[in-house]
Amino acid sequence: MAGIFKNPSAPQADPAIILQLRSIAVALLSDQLSRSSGSIGLNPYHQPAPLAGTAVTVRTRGGDNLAILRAYDLCRPGDVMVVDAGGDVANALVGGIMTFAAASLGLAGMVLDGAIRDVAEIRERPFPVYARGVSHRGPYKDGPGAINVPVTVGGMVVSPGDIVVGDQDGLVAFAPAMAEAVIAKALAQADKEEATMKAIREGRWDRAFVDGLEARCLN
Repeated sequence: MAGIFKNPSAPQADPAIILQLRSIAVALLSDQLSRSSGSIGLNPYHQPAPLAGTAVTVRTRGGDNLAILRAYDLCRPGDVMVVDAGGDVANALVGGIMTFAAASLGLAGMVLDGAIRDVAEIRERPFPVYARGVSHRGPYKDGPGAINVPVTVGGMVVSPGDIVVGDQDGLVAFAPAMAEAVIAKALAQADKEEATMKAIREGRWDRAFVDGLEARCLN
């Protein structure tokens, strides 16, 4: 039996910031993060619903959920549990019961670089659950594991206390200190995109910019 290494959870992000982020598309946020951040290969398994909250991170052996069970003790309402299981999908880490428990405790969502099960049940709920894949085979509970350490999920590095935002397009994560700047730029881009949509609807979309893009190509 291996124990679980535990660090205290980081301070939670400003609730007003979290509320604002719930209404901003992940694609807009991603564009402000150089389009090179965010998860790859983790899919939403819940009814469409926005996700935003403070990361409580978990690192665990593939297919083992002992550290996840212990991490509930360190999660607060509004937190997002982010689990690095190395992408292993042989055994499910959580299913209907553990995701329902997370929702009942007030978590904002769960992100797992591993497998889940009871997908039909999870799909009926708006509680955000992202995972690498699905397996009917249940989890082990032997450890080892670590809580509130830097993790990698879907190629995205997440540190304890990072803000995690998700929608049907995927997930991004960034430090709380970046939030105001990222939000401001994302909202400005949203206004610009709405102006473009208006121009398209009115038949006056100016595509002259394509000439400049093509001219810079190295052929």
